Amino acid sequence: MYAISLGDDGAELRPLEPWHDGEFLAHLERGRDFISQYVAFGVGVDDVASARAVLQSYADKRAADTGSLHGLWLDGKLVGGLLFRIFDAASGNCEAGCWLEPAAAGRGLVTRGMRYLIDWAVEERGMHRVEWIASAANEPSINVARRLGMTREGVQRESYPYRGVRHDMEVWTVLAPEWREARAREVRAR
Repeated sequence: MYAISLGDDGAELRPLEPWHDGEFLAHLERGRDFISQYVAFGVGVDDVASARAVLQSYADKRAADTGSLHGLWLDGKLVGGLLFRIFDAASGNCEAGCWLEPAAAGRGLVTRGMRYLIDWAVEERGMHRVEWIASAANEPSINVARRLGMTREGVQRESYPYRGVRHDMEVWTVLAPEWREARAREVRAR
């Protein structure tokens, strides 16, 4: 498996597998309120068996080539993750997302890790369109989309019922030619 260094701060991007169930559960317990502010990720994971079930569902998606889950570790401790919630190789479309516990927020981990995953999706897998869908109230997630050079395509008004409230969801995307052009500009600027 892989372990990609995300910089000099001890951050790594690694696969998040079913055998990480105990570590995944402990991570969710540390950050449950923060993680679940805008999305239901990890809601209902309250023991090792339910943690393993979530991780196994993404291992099954990876095996079927329809999604994947990747952990963010900081100094050897699981602090968050990235995912392809949807990965449709036939159409060239995928939806990426993230979650973090509070101690990991504000360090750029999501942006750094997602750059690797989008590079892989575009260059290795031929994805044409990468979507990022976030609650309009989730400014940190929207800022990640901006830092990744995504374009805000619109708002799905009151499309996500969660915790008794209907949330507006913003749709951000980057297309493969845009991604390649932005990455080429970064290389030229170095």
